[in-house]
Amino acid sequence: MEYTDKEYCLEVWGDWACFTRPELKVERVSYDVITPSAARAIFEAILFKRYAMRWQITKIEVINPIKWTTIRRNEVGAVAGKSPIYIEDKRQQKNSLLLKDVRYRIYAKLVFIPVKNRSKEAFGKHQPGNDENPMKYYQMFERRASQGQCFTQPYLGCREFSASWKYIDTTEDLTSPLNEDRDLGVMLYDMDFDKNPKNPDAMFYRAKMEQGVIVVPNKDSEEVLR
Repeated sequence: MEYTDKEYCLEVWGDWACFTRPELKVERVSYDVITPSAARAIFEAILFKRYAMRWQITKIEVINPIKWTTIRRNEVGAVAGKSPIYIEDKRQQKNSLLLKDVRYRIYAKLVFIPVKNRSKEAFGKHQPGNDENPMKYYQMFERRASQGQCFTQPYLGCREFSASWKYIDTTEDLTSPLNEDRDLGVMLYDMDFDKNPKNPDAMFYRAKMEQGVIVVPNKDSEEVLR
């Protein structure tokens, strides 16, 4: 079946958001806007088939003005493992610099992975059927998104900041993006799971917002810093 290379759009919003800067490890400090990796996670919450497809974020439109707030949160300073964690002993209070009242339109393309290009590991976990083609996944996403279905609750950087969302099936009569230009500097692009799934390296890119629009380069672009 013909590959249409269709671009999808979701509008997402929430009261709070924190897209944490990895270079600031003690206190959480958010980037100015949503990162491509956080936008990808929202699409994956609706539909994701690990070996059959992936999402490529293409554009982010910032709708609401960028506003900040500071809160103090309780966090647990340990990772759960075989030994039990006593929360009272590991509790830490940390300041977080967050975004508030955010709203974005995120655009992405569903990249179908042909059967011949999949790793041997893929066939042990996902046996492709006779109807394996891009249109199958297009229709699955459109059906789920139009009905408001998702496998997990989408969130804005941290799981406690749930995201409301809606599927945009037409780009006509939409609210204009924020009328602002801003150099956002070097921003986290995503994690490189292809090379090392168990311990992926971070990828970055130079983000610029022009009239409220951020164009996101392709994963294989020279603009992505590894």
